[in-house]
Amino acid sequence: MFFIFGLRTKVDRSGVISEVCRNCGNQAAQVITRRSTKFTLFFIPLIPVRTRYAQQCTYCGAQYEISKAEAQRLPVG
Repeated sequence: MFFIFGLRTKVDRSGVISEVCRNCGNQAAQVITRRSTKFTLFFIPLIPVRTRYAQQCTYCGAQYEISKAEAQRLPVG
């Protein structure tokens, strides 16, 4: 008997905010994303392993991680 297991990462777009970019300094739309990685067994996601939040500038393309508290604090529109 054998088992098929692995990890699956799902990226969800939480929203878009207008803010000054930390990298380029321009006022631009910032896309907030959530990446959740789960352990899978027979292609069924079972146990969450890691969740990360990121913010990406639409002007320069810079992306950096933010904390969960910061992602929930941002007024997503």
